Amino acid sequence: MHLQASSGTEDDGSRGEITKLKVVNPLHSFPTNIFDAACSLQHLDLSGTGLSSLPEDFGRLKKLRIAFFSDCNFTVFPKQLASCPELEMVAFRGNQMTNVPEDSLPPKLRWLILTNNRISSLPKSIGRCGRLQKCMLAGNQLRCLPEEMVACRKLGLLRLSANRIQELPNWLFDLPELAFLSFAGNPCCSLTATSKDVRDTTPFSSLPEVSWTDLHVHNLLGEGASGIISKGLWNGTGQAREVAIKLFKGDVTSDGTPADEMLACITAGSHANLIDPLGKITDHPDKEGLVMQLVTAQYGTLGLPPSLQSCTRDCFSQEISLTTRQGLRILQGVAAAAEHLHSRGVAHGDIYAHNVLYDERGHALLGDFGAASIYGNLNNLDHKKIEQVEALAFAHLIEDVWRIIRPNFDEQELRVGVLLAALHRECSDPTGVKRPNFSEITRQLSAINQHLAAATV
Repeated sequence: MHLQASSGTEDDGSRGEITKLKVVNPLHSFPTNIFDAACSLQHLDLSGTGLSSLPEDFGRLKKLRIAFFSDCNFTVFPKQLASCPELEMVAFRGNQMTNVPEDSLPPKLRWLILTNNRISSLPKSIGRCGRLQKCMLAGNQLRCLPEEMVACRKLGLLRLSANRIQELPNWLFDLPELAFLSFAGNPCCSLTATSKDVRDTTPFSSLPEVSWTDLHVHNLLGEGASGIISKGLWNGTGQAREVAIKLFKGDVTSDGTPADEMLACITAGSHANLIDPLGKITDHPDKEGLVMQLVTAQYGTLGLPPSLQSCTRDCFSQEISLTTRQGLRILQGVAAAAEHLHSRGVAHGDIYAHNVLYDERGHALLGDFGAASIYGNLNNLDHKKIEQVEALAFAHLIEDVWRIIRPNFDEQELRVGVLLAALHRECSDPTGVKRPNFSEITRQLSAINQHLAAATV
């Protein structure tokens, strides 16, 4: 058996003991020699091994905090995980799982990944997971959520896309920390006549078709969960134009499906703080894709994705810093993009710093529609509640941006900090209905920016 083991450091007190272990070859049964590290093992990765069951005494791994079993053959969530007292993060992405039994979830669970399985219901006992912050359920067969989940008061990110959910429950929007929500590809928001009206009001309802033969792909720009983005030339316009070409992978991602991402991107249309879609690719031999506005190299990414430790919050490079004026412009740009999206019945679902590009002037572009949902057809729900969830995500962004601002600490900049703190409190109110919409957020940010501009005249 081929193992990749990592030893601890003096910082974690393990003094060279094995804290992280990954098995990279196929398994027919759980390797019992893993128990030799039971006193120190914190991170176990058996993804891709084909494993389908765990031993009854799996709870011997008393210090285990992270367990990955993605791309294996589990059909039932193993109840043995509930006996691991410190287990916080569990992943079973891409198994054939159909059942999550009652009382099978670890008591300290913070991060649950069940993406791309065949699960039709969740156990009521999930309501006892009071520390649950991130729950990834896209690509299953869920028809509803158990009402007991209302007790998951720490839940900040929930992915429900590509299921069979008939209605989003109203109690979902009473969760005080829910900031990132996706639900595209469910019957509750199916694109019937009601949502067709939303699409027909956009200038991009007839997005041009672009033949694959008119595109010349050059260098790779980036790769995400849903697709690959390359720089290229579009020759079908009479004059060659530099563009970004996104080809979707075709699989269910942690956020949803490429088809839903593409539709949301098209519905969003054009805006100064979005990356514009220019055309839908046709004639590709086996993939769907979009031709997008090419973002110049002067733009950089604002943040880094969450770590295993930060869970639902972004990380940041130690080198990054902003002026107060840059930070304000970034926040104004993202808020303007969000206001535009919600005016078209689109929830971005992922308003994070790692999805924001910005330049030296502070001009911001909000990207990545992988978690976006079109909600114009949600008849059982006040649409304002969707926007109020995103307002909390924006509150997190305010906090993150202010944390990386390099202020001069003069009287006017301190005043800006006070005003931003007040807006942050409004956007993060635990009672969602008290949060402002993005029209009000952009108004307040404009007033703050005018205050700063007047002080420098």
